[in-house]
Amino acid sequence: MPSTTRSGAIRTDTASADPLDAPEADDESIEASEEKLRSGIQSIEVGFRLLDVLTREPRAMMLRDLAQRAGMSPAKAHRYLVSFLRLGVVAQDPLSGRYELGGFALQLGLARLARVDGVKLARIALAELRDRLDLTVGIAVWGNQGPTMVHWMESSHPAKASLKLGDVMPLLSSATGLLFAAYLPASKTAAMLERELADSRRSSQMGGPRTREEVDKVLAQVREHQAARVEGMLLPTIHAFCMPVFDSTGELALGLVTLGQEGGFDIRWGGEIDTALRECAQKLSYELGYSAAPRHEN
Repeated sequence: MPSTTRSGAIRTDTASADPLDAPEADDESIEASEEKLRSGIQSIEVGFRLLDVLTREPRAMMLRDLAQRAGMSPAKAHRYLVSFLRLGVVAQDPLSGRYELGGFALQLGLARLARVDGVKLARIALAELRDRLDLTVGIAVWGNQGPTMVHWMESSHPAKASLKLGDVMPLLSSATGLLFAAYLPASKTAAMLERELADSRRSSQMGGPRTREEVDKVLAQVREHQAARVEGMLLPTIHAFCMPVFDSTGELALGLVTLGQEGGFDIRWGGEIDTALRECAQKLSYELGYSAAPRHEN
């Protein structure tokens, strides 16, 4: 019968169809689903703006101020805050009604800090910086003998410097040493400073400050610029910067070093190298939990 023939033809065509010849609508559906996965959940990103504001603000905040800073209406902000309160991400003062980060936010931060490795993060960040600016870069930490180089990456045109891993840098004649002398407690650096001052008074060849007054002046300048800089002091014709990376307690965790040959190294404050290395150090400090604005109660 004709009807049977038509029906059978339809079944035969369907059965013999190649799976690769699926309708275009299915492909579009799959692409749409993948796009949704890539785009994420917008409501979470919107709500996170409130948490970002609370993280950056040193004081607990009223709803209207929090909403304004996050770029949303108070009613919309309140809906998100209700959920955050239930989860412990946000806390609310029962008397003032102000909002603050909650206990779960603290647990998240502590979990992150327990997993973070400052030197590892710095190695990754400096590798990118070295490749982008073609600079010789390194990482220094405070060791038993003083500021110690623990990582070193040369540029395509290595500076004529004999530095190597494990080298202990002098406090008064290197950018690295000056940075650590400026930011570490005096109890850690006093003995080393006194030895170097005594050596400098005996030798006219040594660079750097020679009296305690000169030391205090130089270290004050380091803290003012939030970085140390030397021009051919430790090694003739070699310039260097050293930037501080702070941890969650505000203590100096490590120093980021970059150096280069005189004439091909931008030694200016605010120059390309200063700016790039400073941004790198600030991002690492943030990753280690450092906040330049101390939080305090109202």
